Amino acid sequence: MNGVDVELRQLRYFVEVADAGGFGRAAERLHIVQPAVSQQVRRLERELGVRLFDRSTRHVSLTSAGELLLPDARAALAAADKVRTRAEDISSGQDTVLRLGASRAPGPRVQRALDELSDTVRVRLTKAPVPELLTAVRTGELDAAFVRALTSAPGLTVVPLWTDRLVVALPADHDLAEKTLLHLEDLADLPVRLAPRSANPAFHDLITKAFDDQGVGPPRGPEFTNLMDTLADMSATEASWTPFYPVGDLPTLRRIAFVPLATPTLTTSLVVSSPDSPAHALLWPLGEVGRGGPE
Repeated sequence: MNGVDVELRQLRYFVEVADAGGFGRAAERLHIVQPAVSQQVRRLERELGVRLFDRSTRHVSLTSAGELLLPDARAALAAADKVRTRAEDISSGQDTVLRLGASRAPGPRVQRALDELSDTVRVRLTKAPVPELLTAVRTGELDAAFVRALTSAPGLTVVPLWTDRLVVALPADHDLAEKTLLHLEDLADLPVRLAPRSANPAFHDLITKAFDDQGVGPPRGPEFTNLMDTLADMSATEASWTPFYPVGDLPTLRRIAFVPLATPTLTTSLVVSSPDSPAHALLWPLGEVGRGGPE
């Protein structure tokens, strides 16, 4: 059966005749004349090289070959209908898949924004370090990405969405732990724990620039590694502090206190290929979910 050229119309007529039990009834259901149905079914039989119906009696019945091929014909028609429906949805914008990127710990506001977005489009979220996200937006693998503390990126558009306060972790028995809001000058004499710049350039630059702007230079303590290990080490060594962005509930540690930091605040931005990109138009209003000042 090499070179078989089967039309969907022929398969549809075949299924309709089988369901209706005759060519006349199938023609009525299809709102066409009976000779057209008979002609297309005969063409299908010639293409397949098998007889599909037994026409020896007034009641048309499937041959054994027809019975075997009928499920496959139904499956082929269902697949074709699915393709047609998907194409219509894509054309009307109802089946858009938005490819978004975020850090491995997106944070509560990004999650709320994604929840808002899921009401209108399907979202495929990729979690990766910021350099990988930027590369993916440049190459078109991602439509956009949420990033923190980034003010610019070569060849891309960075659009600020909202700001959040940072949190200071410090010993619970330190005098500053009693405050409800800390300023950098309060912490000027206490060793600070920061990750090396290579680990998170944007966040490192945000903090060190704030030190410079405020004219403070806290002594450098041990390097920040990850939050839980750093907090555990802080509990067992000399007093120090570290700024961080909470991405969930704060841990409960007897010897560590958490106090909001007045400045600097952390800005979450949307990175897109250009201001004219569809992703920009779709995502920019989501800034309203978190816009309006630090949380």
